[in-house]
Amino acid sequence: MSKIAKTPEPPYYAVIFSSQRTEGDRGYGIMSDKMVELASQQKGFLGVESARDEGLGITVSYWDSLESIKEWKENAAHKIAQDRGKTEWYKNFSLRVCRVERHNFFEM
Repeated sequence: MSKIAKTPEPPYYAVIFSSQRTEGDRGYGIMSDKMVELASQQKGFLGVESARDEGLGITVSYWDSLESIKEWKENAAHKIAQDRGKTEWYKNFSLRVCRVERHNFFEM
């Protein structure tokens, strides 16, 4: 089960990846898990949140700098996943990079 990422005090960066999948898994689930594990080992990684229903998936990863985001984008294994996403797994997707200026958390 996904949890809300515990991020440090702002500023930091959020990468918002929204996607619509093609039919069938074709290795997507395994690759997705591997990418989260690999990203969590990258310098500057702060956390990740992800949700998917039958039509739309949204993953938000948090990073300490634009340089860390760039290094993750250029990671060799991540590049393979990106290529497979474009050719096999996604009907369409969007990627947004944002600077987080403020955050609030609530817990019961």
